[in-house]
Amino acid sequence: MALVHAILAVLLEEPCSGYDLRKRFEGSVGFFWKASFQQIYRELTKLEEQGLLHAQEVQQESRPDKKIYSVTESGQQFLREWIAQPAEMGPIKDDLLVKLFAGALVSRETIRAELEHHRQQHQERLATYRAIEQNYFQDIEEASSEHQFQYLTLRYGIRSEIEWLNWCDEVLQFLDTHLSSGQNL
Repeated sequence: MALVHAILAVLLEEPCSGYDLRKRFEGSVGFFWKASFQQIYRELTKLEEQGLLHAQEVQQESRPDKKIYSVTESGQQFLREWIAQPAEMGPIKDDLLVKLFAGALVSRETIRAELEHHRQQHQERLATYRAIEQNYFQDIEEASSEHQFQYLTLRYGIRSEIEWLNWCDEVLQFLDTHLSSGQNL
């Protein structure tokens, strides 16, 4: 997936300015796709030049004018074609896994502290996801198909965090077992 696809998907939900798009990337889409302000604006310009987005100038009295971006029919077709293509499985890139892989170089307490730190972060993210589910997806059966697909994305996040926490508990238990028995890893 490219940033282009993420931008088009977000703008399909609701046309908005580049600034508002960046804020939306910090929330919902940002949980699974990261992009800087500069990357977003660079792509918005390209997408507009390619005719995949339309930008409407909006004058503001107390602030500089802004552009509101919306997806054109060509942009929707571009996104449809991309969705229809099989997606490749993305690589796992996780600093924690590399640290764990080389964990024999440090004390078990060092690895344990790193795992506990990450466990806390994943617990917080799970709580955030569950709050989103509680606040925005109460009546999913009656929701629009767009909203239902967003819900499915959220469910992936919830299940991923639960499984990550289960794995972390397994690793911590493994470390405890081997520490208490005096075995080396």
